[in-house]
Amino acid sequence: MARNNLKIGIVCYPTFGGSGVIATELGSALANNGHEVHFITSSQPVKLNVFEKNIFFHEVVLNPYPLFQHQPFEVALTSKIVEVVKYEKLDLLHVHYAIPHASAAYLAKQILNEQGIKIPYITTLHGTDITLVGKEPEFEPTISFAINQSDIVTSVSESLKKDTYNHFNVSKEIQVVPNFVCVAKFNNKESDCKKAVFAPEGERILMHISNFRKVKRIQDIIKIHARVNKEIATRLILIGDGPERSSMERLAREQNVEDSTYFLGKIKETEKALCSADVYLMTSETESFGVSALEAMAAGVPVISSNTGGIPEVNEHGKTGFLSDVGDVDDMAKNLLKLLKDEALYNQISLNAFQKAKRFNISNILPLYERLYKDLLLKL
Repeated sequence: MARNNLKIGIVCYPTFGGSGVIATELGSALANNGHEVHFITSSQPVKLNVFEKNIFFHEVVLNPYPLFQHQPFEVALTSKIVEVVKYEKLDLLHVHYAIPHASAAYLAKQILNEQGIKIPYITTLHGTDITLVGKEPEFEPTISFAINQSDIVTSVSESLKKDTYNHFNVSKEIQVVPNFVCVAKFNNKESDCKKAVFAPEGERILMHISNFRKVKRIQDIIKIHARVNKEIATRLILIGDGPERSSMERLAREQNVEDSTYFLGKIKETEKALCSADVYLMTSETESFGVSALEAMAAGVPVISSNTGGIPEVNEHGKTGFLSDVGDVDDMAKNLLKLLKDEALYNQISLNAFQKAKRFNISNILPLYERLYKDLLLKL
């Protein structure tokens, strides 16, 4: 029998990536609704406030042992899940990202079942666990099995749902529950923004936030900035860090835009940056949803993006921004200039972006997850 207030274990990556941020925000919202939420991760999630009521953090510790060249994280995670479920008396697990969380949850479920403890788990598929890493042949059997054994499977977009069925031997029903945004966080007053620091002469600010991997195609963003800056004074702010940062800094020098391009590194509160942006750029080769684009829209910032994966489910061409084929820098630059040169168009698209973001407000998405949890427990 399902209770109104549940004890929920959330397994996620603790990093700045979209899945970790969404899992953390979801847990905080659930805790605010009276549920008891236990995060089980390798370190404290970057956006988690452990001083919030009903929030608990359990660290997965890896003790070095000379036999292992690579420490067995999945085994340690499984054992920690078993421990937390037993001693905190959790009702269910919600695991974010297929690798290795879904397989660890399955193994923990079997161990606990041997001890007379039933623990169902929901797996949420977020993106690169399916579209990139998951395509590796050595991972496919494990991922397919763990997804099929999940009690409920969700994906963050229709595009990701289709990719999962196309690339894996999955027979389990996948329900789409989209990512979300806390719209209220992005309603910053202009007085709280630091726009003048980067654009003292009123230059237009372009922005991008990511983990600087090849799939993000940050080189396209820098080239767009270089083209547009020749006609309209722009400043490019790049937030995040990762393997492509050094090469992108070199590219900015090669494109002669190093003085108007700012690499700010990682920041926790993206809302404080996005309030300074005029246009958000997302040029990814593949993207299951585009959380950062949605955050930009919540701040009323139009989006110039590629038309791949789940991005078109968020950014509507001609309404909330513009879509172009992956790698089509010329078309993206043309759309950006059109937007910046037409004030009436810009204002309308900015308003449309904000209105679209409200449809993904967490207050609309949270009840969908709560309903899944309670339906699941009623079946036990």
